[in-house]
Amino acid sequence: MTITKADLAKNLVDKLGFNKHESNEFVRLLFEEIVCNLEKSIDVKISGFGNFMLHDKRQRIGRNPRTGEPAVISARRVVVFRAGQKLKDRMAPDDGSS
Repeated sequence: MTITKADLAKNLVDKLGFNKHESNEFVRLLFEEIVCNLEKSIDVKISGFGNFMLHDKRQRIGRNPRTGEPAVISARRVVVFRAGQKLKDRMAPDDGSS
């Protein structure tokens, strides 16, 4: 299942009683804030959920999957998400001991 920004906004309407415009704006601003901070190289920590961080990858040699020929993979920045402990705990399989 995929959850979209529209789904998040609809949940705000359904669960918190926001109007549709407010909920769409809230979701837009939330994601904009995350992106703006990452653009400034500021890690984003959402307590109880996880961290969004930038990771610099060096240039390296890889392989073209079609031909098997070596190819240069350029240096780049990627966004990494690391789940927080509370999220990890909720995702752990239930051992049935409760």
